[in-house]
Amino acid sequence: MTDTAVLRQRAPEQQQEPAPPRRAGIPAGLLRTARPRQWIKNVLVVAAPAAAGELLSWHTLSRLALVFVLFTACAAAVYLVNDARDAEADRAHPVKRYRPVAAGQVPVPVAYAVGGVLGVLAPVVAAWLCPPAVAALLTAYLAMQLAYCISLKHVLVVDLAVVTTGFLMRAMVGGLALGIPLSRWFLITTGFGALFMVSAKRYSEAVQMAEKAGATRALLTEYTTGYLRFVWQLAAGVAVLGYCLWAMEEGGVPHTSVLPWRQLSMVAFILAVLRYAVFADRGTAGEPEDVVLRDRALALIGVVWVAMYGLAVANW
Repeated sequence: MTDTAVLRQRAPEQQQEPAPPRRAGIPAGLLRTARPRQWIKNVLVVAAPAAAGELLSWHTLSRLALVFVLFTACAAAVYLVNDARDAEADRAHPVKRYRPVAAGQVPVPVAYAVGGVLGVLAPVVAAWLCPPAVAALLTAYLAMQLAYCISLKHVLVVDLAVVTTGFLMRAMVGGLALGIPLSRWFLITTGFGALFMVSAKRYSEAVQMAEKAGATRALLTEYTTGYLRFVWQLAAGVAVLGYCLWAMEEGGVPHTSVLPWRQLSMVAFILAVLRYAVFADRGTAGEPEDVVLRDRALALIGVVWVAMYGLAVANW
């Protein structure tokens, strides 16, 4: 079915206005603005150590916990500054007007102040307790995300690259914190896997808001669904290719495992990509964590892949 046919069959989804949140104090509003549901993305900090099989030590776990907190602080700083900057525009939006800053629960100066403190404190603590590369990466992340909030989110294609790079930075920072070399296959698979999910989300937004694309994201008026479909299909293919090349590469590892878990894990990885692509093709791939958590089959495939990947890394 062509994209045009899909758009004709789909009635644009009307955003349902949530019930106004109960009035609460500034601390509760700041916490809501920090987007706790988005913190699950920062679990990616364990990706590089997990790929290297270096998770089972107190030093590793404690360092990764610290990095998780620091990255979460940076992300929260960006959300606070973004909501403070967009407060006026959000008040005119049917859904965003209930955000704490737009609703007046958190004063704009307070949001700016707390965001600024978090944005300065996180890299400083990283420079004190972590290798210099971690502080540099967090600083680069903050600069990139703030530039995205101010202007880059309005630049065609660059917006996709910035969001994808944010995911890639999360996956890299754990390796940098522990001095673990980052393989080319890890970077390729992670980078294009992130681009696959980001572009699939944009495609879904474009399909759902076909007749009023600018209502949720102004840049959607510049993209075509055909282009976004091309991007997520290309990214999915490259991510699968990169993973398969890693799985087929021997890398000098002795054959002591009971089964070829590295090669078998390709099956689970490809199935996961294909399953996720079902939601992308339907135009229902929203936030990646929501897609994974609401689909039991995809969650089960993910658990199987994690088990196979773990056995491959442990060489069992």
